[in-house]
Amino acid sequence: MWAYLLLWPLVLAVTLVGSTQTPSIYDDGGSTGGGDDSSLGPWARPTEATLLFPQQPRSFPGQVFTNNSDILEIPDSSRALLLGWVPTRLVPTLYGLVLVVGLPANGLALWVLATQMPRLPSTVLLMNLAAADLLLALALPPRVAYHLWGQHWPFGETACRLDMVALYGHMYCSVLLLAAISLDRYLALVHPLRARTLRGGRLSVGLCAAAWLMAAVLALPLVLQRQTFRLSRSDHVICHDALPLAAQASHWRPAFTCLALLGCFLPLLAMLLCYGATLHALSTAGQRYGYALRLTALVLASALAFFVPSNLLLLLHYSNPSPDAWGDLYGAYMPSLALSTLNSCVDPIIYYYVSAEFRDKVWAGLCRRKPVGSVASKPSREGGTRSSSLL
Repeated sequence: MWAYLLLWPLVLAVTLVGSTQTPSIYDDGGSTGGGDDSSLGPWARPTEATLLFPQQPRSFPGQVFTNNSDILEIPDSSRALLLGWVPTRLVPTLYGLVLVVGLPANGLALWVLATQMPRLPSTVLLMNLAAADLLLALALPPRVAYHLWGQHWPFGETACRLDMVALYGHMYCSVLLLAAISLDRYLALVHPLRARTLRGGRLSVGLCAAAWLMAAVLALPLVLQRQTFRLSRSDHVICHDALPLAAQASHWRPAFTCLALLGCFLPLLAMLLCYGATLHALSTAGQRYGYALRLTALVLASALAFFVPSNLLLLLHYSNPSPDAWGDLYGAYMPSLALSTLNSCVDPIIYYYVSAEFRDKVWAGLCRRKPVGSVASKPSREGGTRSSSLL
């Protein structure tokens, strides 16, 4: 998490400062725009379509050619950021890290939770969280290939829409499930007597179903609009990263505003309230809950650090259509979105592998042997298990 906090401001500064530079700074070949470039395509003199964007209001909105609706023209500053080293090198590296770490960690965690842990309410919530993070990682390989191929999407329009739905849907489902887990922990630790009647299979299943349904509804607009366009003066087919200006104002602004507010900031507010009350209750209990206090603070801090920056940039990106509002802010949003997916690598560590019992079950399952001295997890006073739950 500390690496994320140090890396995100650096990425933001590089991409925002880079929006004022010429394309030659971002080209690997050092092209000055005076001829053909293998990555950017042939650079021509400013055309009539290019002159429509003297100061572009938001990141990477394009102007559709009147004689060809498949081609988008974007400003040269946006083109430089879109095809620069941040989207084509840094972003796929971050997504690749999620694949290398998050995919096996969440897959193994889901297997252990489903086969070797008692089916308690907290276990059901953690299983769904592991599933959402696992599905998020599985949606990344086409995106990694797209970025590594210099922002070129060869898989077709339908695949682009489905991949974007999977990316955003599973990521925001993870946030909603984190909020559900915070509510479960709040009931267990702040209201232990009520938890005996309130916490149960129906509540956990209902919270999980609500999270998946809400994430699907919020991601639905991503399948309703075209998202693949060929970038003018090049052979690059862009998936979602450059969209017609009219569609951004009419469709994508309300869609992503609802996604950020209802899929991120509302769940984070619920987490802040639940974990705030939990931290207060644990702090008054003295040293007995010192470990749980530190772990709860870490969970809350990691969720805020990973999801707030990208969603704040998303809201700013669609908030003001004036030419001098935010400039090429989407250039900073792309790496911040990739950094948000790293939360799926942190979740297994702070929710599952922090438990000594869980780690013992992992090794026992891998070695196909019974854990030494293992016994069934004893229910604690909050209706969960001491070593398998978050706290």
